[in-house]
Amino acid sequence: MDCIFCKIIAGEIPSKKIYEDEHVFAFHDINPIAPVHALVIPKKHIRNVLEIAPEDSETLLKIHQGIQHVARELGVDQSGFRVITNTGEHGQQTVFHLHYHVVGGRQLKWDM
Repeated sequence: MDCIFCKIIAGEIPSKKIYEDEHVFAFHDINPIAPVHALVIPKKHIRNVLEIAPEDSETLLKIHQGIQHVARELGVDQSGFRVITNTGEHGQQTVFHLHYHVVGGRQLKWDM
């Protein structure tokens, strides 16, 4: 598979890791749009939210727990942050591996 996020998980491409467990990998975005911008991804390759299957329920729980960990680790758990996932071409999905952006560290607007 030629997926950049799968290669990051495998250690083939370097990343600035924030958190990892058996289901989830979180790292700093290389093109941040805010002072805090991390990506939280499942280790299992899932193309996007439309391909989440019933058997992925534990992975989804672990993703959300990973988001909590990242927010605390990066110091936005009290001030607030946004969680974004893009799906498909019109949703601006550029990497077709399910991923959640954790964005914060400043007052966010809707026209980012």
